[in-house]
Amino acid sequence: MMKKIVPGILTVFFLLISLQKVQAWGFWAHQRINRIAVFTLPPEMLVLYKKNIEFLTEHAVDPDKRRYAVEGEAPRHYIDIDHYGENPFNVVPELWSDAVQKFTEDTLQAYGIVPWHISRSYSWLVSAFREGDVDAILKLSADIGHYIADGNVPLHTTENYNGQLTGQKGIHGLWESRLPEVFGEGYDYLVGKAQYLDDILDEAWSGVREAHYALDSVFNFEKILTEQIGSDQKYSFENRNGRLVKTFSKAFCTSYHDMLDGQVERRARISILRVGSVWYSAWIDAGQPNLKELIKKVKKGKKGAENKDEKIEEEKENNGHKLKIIDRESSDLLGMRDVHEMLFGECEGHGMGVGHGHGRPNKPHTQTAQGQKEGLWPLRMRDL
Repeated sequence: MMKKIVPGILTVFFLLISLQKVQAWGFWAHQRINRIAVFTLPPEMLVLYKKNIEFLTEHAVDPDKRRYAVEGEAPRHYIDIDHYGENPFNVVPELWSDAVQKFTEDTLQAYGIVPWHISRSYSWLVSAFREGDVDAILKLSADIGHYIADGNVPLHTTENYNGQLTGQKGIHGLWESRLPEVFGEGYDYLVGKAQYLDDILDEAWSGVREAHYALDSVFNFEKILTEQIGSDQKYSFENRNGRLVKTFSKAFCTSYHDMLDGQVERRARISILRVGSVWYSAWIDAGQPNLKELIKKVKKGKKGAENKDEKIEEEKENNGHKLKIIDRESSDLLGMRDVHEMLFGECEGHGMGVGHGHGRPNKPHTQTAQGQKEGLWPLRMRDL
């Protein structure tokens, strides 16, 4: 059994490493959007969001890390709206139930569900605010920021997402990663204050429409410029981490960026404002809970838990063996039965797919001689 599971863990591990290398600059853009969105919020929310800005920044990329590991995650990042014809926005119902009735859920999942998933994530965020669940508030805020940003990218709204249908392979990375890499530091990110949105689903669809209507420029300008400049000047080699990597030349990027006339910057700015406004609206719809008091309660609860769960060493005679009772964090390891949960954490309740380990009885552990000696029951691969 171990021989089967260990390679699986290693495969997932190296997949995540390679994924991070491939999407490193895309990660940068998502992290920048979440980070700056914090500063659109009112003081009543900054007490929580600014205090946790590093978490919101770092975890802005969690949905991308899950794309190839969690079933059902990928369609949440895009919608191939052009699959539905020349006038898709007149064809596809905005309400999920109406769209399912018209096209079936399988079809919708096959071609992307980003606007609907933004709306669903929003309802979860409102619930987290109402329940005073700080961990859920922060996690859901980081996630929804990612989905909103994706929904504002033109190439996340088409079946020709990487130019593979028009002989323009690589255009996705060019627009979403290379251009922000070269020019992003010079963008104007001052977008003003977050605004209350009374219809999140409508706002999500607005982002998709705006992005899709910009798609012709993305493809046409790249094609025109490639014909003008030639393939030999389109690419160059750059040294990255001691390796020569083929990439779009800075000369090509500069010309393309100029032709787009600020399009990438505009999409980034509107993404920032939308992310902040969605966070703000969720807080409003939850009744504007006092986040400062909520933080105090969390701190007080954690302090009490730490005092209660301090490491206790208690010697008991148990068939001639000494049994050591250890702290809660160590004992929690015994509850992890699923390799996926061990690598990624629990998924249930946050739109990450099927939960792991819930509703299943815990398997009894057999205490080994080594476990008795060290005072704990080791987590064994066959128990996962």
